[in-house]
Amino acid sequence: MPETFAPQNDIVNAIVESAGRATLPFQQANVDRNYGTAFWYNHLIESTSEGDTVRQYLVTAEALTRYDLAQWTLRAELCQPAMSAEQLVMTDFAASWTRLDGLAVAVMPTGGLDAHAERKGWRWATDEITEGLAASQQDIAAIGDSSIPAYLLGHDVGAERGERLQAVIVGAIARDPDGVIRWSAPLPEGCAGGPVFIGRSLGDDRFQLVCVGLALPGEGTNEIATFDRIRTAVGGLAPAAPRRWWQRRRR
Repeated sequence: MPETFAPQNDIVNAIVESAGRATLPFQQANVDRNYGTAFWYNHLIESTSEGDTVRQYLVTAEALTRYDLAQWTLRAELCQPAMSAEQLVMTDFAASWTRLDGLAVAVMPTGGLDAHAERKGWRWATDEITEGLAASQQDIAAIGDSSIPAYLLGHDVGAERGERLQAVIVGAIARDPDGVIRWSAPLPEGCAGGPVFIGRSLGDDRFQLVCVGLALPGEGTNEIATFDRIRTAVGGLAPAAPRRWWQRRRR
């Protein structure tokens, strides 16, 4: 029996509910290029009845991080207390990322962004891609050469180039003859680096939301860097500072 997938509206709503505050738009500062989307990822170290111990990173496509001066767009809903959206210019941007060998993915420990918020008198209020949401090896192995509905959460570059509103891009993914999982069509500018989701039906109007990985920049059908490999690569890094984290919602 072929695998079934949940209705589109249900999946979009679940993505916004679970990960709507997980993404952050960025670009190369002072020039009109290298627009991308990054997202928060909590790499699980230990889970106990008292909470999860994680190492937290921003994750994006490595090709979008090769310059020294960057500009983040700080969305108002990511800040407590609430503040007007503003631009944060970051120096030494390229040096702040760790490249994951062979994956075209880069990760940044979030301590620097936390320190910036503390200096300014606010704190981050984010969602994160967590262990329960990130795809496992079994999830990735189940993706075949037939197209399945997929959804990318990213920040398009609109008519007002600095606006960077969040959008859920509807498309599909499939495994190509070389075994690479690809997005079905060219991505809107600015959405590369964003997380890609599917929703597998569990029957009885229930479904499992899965973050397959992130969309890499490129022409045509974009490659998806999958979370089974990302998780393994991050686990082999020199540790960033761990933190205690309590899940706000059941995934």
